[in-house]
Order: sequence, then structure tokens, then C-alpha cells
Amino acid sequence: MSLTVYLGIDVGSVTTKLALVDEKGKYVDSYMLRTAGKPVVAVQKGLKELYAKKLTDYDVMGVGTTGSGRNLAGALVGADIIKNEITAHAVAASTNVPGVQTILEIGGQDSKIIILRDGIVTDFAMNTVCAAGTGSFLDQQANRLNVPIELFGETALKSENPARIAGRCGVFAESDLIHKQQLGYPVEDLLYGLCQALVRNYLSNLALGKELLPIFSFQGGVATNSGMVKAFEEALGHKVVVPENHQTMGAIGAALLAMENHQYTENPTKFKGWQVGDLHFSSITCDCNGCSNNCEVITIIEGEAQHVDKIKDIKGNIIARWGGTCGRWDIA
Repeated sequence: MSLTVYLGIDVGSVTTKLALVDEKGKYVDSYMLRTAGKPVVAVQKGLKELYAKKLTDYDVMGVGTTGSGRNLAGALVGADIIKNEITAHAVAASTNVPGVQTILEIGGQDSKIIILRDGIVTDFAMNTVCAAGTGSFLDQQANRLNVPIELFGETALKSENPARIAGRCGVFAESDLIHKQQLGYPVEDLLYGLCQALVRNYLSNLALGKELLPIFSFQGGVATNSGMVKAFEEALGHKVVVPENHQTMGAIGAALLAMENHQYTENPTKFKGWQVGDLHFSSITCDCNGCSNNCEVITIIEGEAQHVDKIKDIKGNIIARWGGTCGRWDIA
């Protein structure tokens, strides 16, 4: 007997997440791994690991992808729907956190704030520029202080007099941290000071001019850090909810969108099957000299890549192609 499921894949710059929901939208299972600069390999390994965990056969009725690598993942696995992270996180939060009105999301390389009213996104903002507003910033500083990132939160919560660290810029924050470290501040005060600095950065950059109302849902990998949760609660003056599957909410949202799409259209899925995890893919980059733009066009093929100078000379099973401004060569 098989279980009817919908698959969601969230390919981020730091981690790749995969999640399954059943035909009622209930969470079934998920898997997360490091992208490690190889999104194709991460998606394939994720598929194999998620399938290996199964307790019963899966009948996949729809697939959705999201994240910065959503188009690539969608081409690889045969996605039925490809959506941005804002939509995916909003759908997942609305389903798993009843009454949510503000979503706080911090990932490895970017952060987002999403404002919902009656389950509809009314405003949002993204930070993809300032390093001081991301999870990688905390990761780097924890490494500098020789504290395992897994112990960051519980160590920060021991702070009684957190250090005031400049958080408007990653460079200034780092130099300020080093200065206070040399003055002899306890590690726990430095760590919680970093949490407060990141929260100040987040609220001053992303939440400026926005009405922040409870219920607050904190999503993304940084939500695992209990020090960050406390810092947000202090700054907002409200309890912050951390969903059970907060790290894979983007993938869950993509799966829910795939479910909605299938139930609305009743179209058969384009999913290529779990065997995608065992296929070999290659990428070829060629310059297009058709005009003054000189675009770099990336072609994904199944099998080994050939060495060619011109796009038109690429042979083989082309999975997808993009990167051009005019769309002349695009295949998706």
C-alpha cells in the first residue's frame, strides 16, 4: 500500500531542504543537508536520503520547488510548480501557525520579513546585501569565539550583562566584537550581544515602516538559536512562535503549493521519479555573442559535458538552459 504525497524542495545557498506532505497537507517527513556550492548534487542526495527513510511506498502526485535554486531544482526533478520563498514561507506558516500575522525568517545568506493579514501576504522585505543580518554572520562569530554553533543559544542565554555590539554592518560588528573580547567580556555576554545586534539590524532594515502584529512565527535555520528567539521577544514585546519544522518551512510550503496546484488543475505530475537521484548531470557555460550584452548562458545536460565554444554546438539531453537577457536560448 502506498501513501499519496506531495514533494517540496527548497534549495538555498547554505542548505537544501526536502519535505513531504500528504493529500490533506499534513507533514509526513523531511530531510535537510548542506548545499555546499553543489545544488545539483544536494538535490540528488536529498532525494535519495528522503526516499531511503520511507516506511511505505510514496505515490508522488505533485512537486514544488522554491529557494534561490528553485529553477534548477525544478528542471532536474520535473517540478509542477516553481514559486519564490515569500509565497512558500507564507503558505507554510498560515497552515502550521494559525493566526500568524508576522513571519520572521533568517537563513544562511539572507533574511526576510513577511506581513500577513487574514492569511494573505500584504507586505514583505528581503535583505540579501548586509552580512550582519544573516545566519552565516552568527556562524562566523561563534567560530571566532570557539563556541560550537549548536551551543550558541544555550550559552547566550546565560548572559546577565550582554555586550552592546554595533550591528548595522558586518565589518563594524566584527571589529566591535574583537575589541570587547580583548577587554575581557565573558563569552556569554558577547554571544547574546551578537543576538541583540542581529535583531536590531533585522528590525531597522526590514521592519522599518511596517506594522508588526502578533502572532509572530520565527522560521529558518537561525530559529534554532534560543538566544535569537529571546532577543526577538525582548525587542518585540511579544512571544515568538518557533514552528516544529521551522528549518524546512520553505520546502513544506512548496509541497503545499504543489498539492493546491494538483487539486485545482488535476493535471498529472511532471515528476521524473526518485531515480533522478542516481542520474548524472553536467553544466556547460558559454558566452552568447549575438549582441552587445554578451550573456553567460548555462546549459544543464544529462550525462557528461562536452567541451564546446558555441551554444548551438551543445549536444545531448538538455534538461534546462538560462542566463540570457533576451531568452533566445532559454529552455525550461
